[in-house]
Amino acid sequence: MKKPLADRFRPQSLDDIVGQKHLLGKDRPLRKIMESGDIPNLIFYGPSGVGKTTVASYIARRTNKTLKKLNGTTASTADIKEIVAQLGTFEGLNGILLYLDEIQYFNKKQQQTLLEYMENGSITLIASTTENPYFYVYNAILSRSTVFEFKSVEPDEVARAVRRAASMLEQEQEITITMEEDCAEKIAVGCGGDVRKAMNALELAAIATDCVNGEKHILTETAEALSQKSAMRYDRDGDEHYDIVSAYQKSMRGSDADAALHYLGRLLEAGDLPSACRRLMVCACEDVGLAYPQAIPIVKACVDIAQAVGLPEARIPLADAVILVCNAPKSNSGCVAVEKALRDIRRGNVGPIPRQLQNMHYDGEDNRNKGQHYLYPHSFPHHYTPQQYLPDALRDMHYYEYGDNKNEQAFKAYWEKVKETEV
Repeated sequence: MKKPLADRFRPQSLDDIVGQKHLLGKDRPLRKIMESGDIPNLIFYGPSGVGKTTVASYIARRTNKTLKKLNGTTASTADIKEIVAQLGTFEGLNGILLYLDEIQYFNKKQQQTLLEYMENGSITLIASTTENPYFYVYNAILSRSTVFEFKSVEPDEVARAVRRAASMLEQEQEITITMEEDCAEKIAVGCGGDVRKAMNALELAAIATDCVNGEKHILTETAEALSQKSAMRYDRDGDEHYDIVSAYQKSMRGSDADAALHYLGRLLEAGDLPSACRRLMVCACEDVGLAYPQAIPIVKACVDIAQAVGLPEARIPLADAVILVCNAPKSNSGCVAVEKALRDIRRGNVGPIPRQLQNMHYDGEDNRNKGQHYLYPHSFPHHYTPQQYLPDALRDMHYYEYGDNKNEQAFKAYWEKVKETEV
């Protein structure tokens, strides 16, 4: 079975590697390390298809070490021991460079197996992961490694790689391959910064194009059809998911409707209706709150409609709700107040419930203060009368602060007037 195009035509020089200029540009840290030939243990962290394997392969060629590859999803401890066994042989004479892809799938014991050989320099580890290594990689491995973050490749850089790959395909197939003017750019944008996806889209577009007189002319329409569903990087259990939902809520909190709609669109395009609804309701309560409490039932109604009709129509009520939340006045006074109360409770600052608030109990003969003594507020003017509600240990505690919005200031003015009459 033929290897994918991205594996057949990996760049042979640093300057041919697209993207990652923050790491591989002139005088940048990773480039200087690679050029020195003195390679430490490295961890490459970033999304798929952005050059992690390409850079590791280039390093192996530069160091004259024997390159061994393992994938964390399929490799076992026995595979590691088999590699270690080669250290005393001719093949491992100059040391071994182990490229471990998807290291996050290695358990702690498997990772520990590598430590002894990493410490004495017999094995140089280059591990890659699409997840945050500080959450998924064993601390002892991290402390012996340098972490570099790879980023999604910019569309113009991906387009450059697509054009170069088209030239390579020409040589491989011994035909002429041409593309419509904006074809490479369409593939680059559609593949969302993933060079491997772009290569696959180009190869599929070439396969789907008829060869006429030794020439294939790839149409933009063909390229778009094969790459349009690739733009979304999304894993509901991965960092990208949490980045998107975080940006979604923070955009609503920051009253930026355009940004919030963008992130809503990314969630819906990925089919993640539950996250879109949940964060929207949280934001209505946490960030709009008492400044415009009517927003809460309105948002809940929009969410109910969205869940009832499903996608794609769900986008309409959710868009309405997102725009409402963005444009509503903001107050987090309720959220802050309950956090203060919870902080006291977690510290053990509680105490017995005041007698007048307790459920009616039988008074024993030893109780010198018989009766509940509860004052029913509705029996008094303005439906209010002063009495102690907090436990004795917290009787002077103050959790809620009125927000500076019109709604809460109206509440404040009302209660200040009522309570003044009771003094």
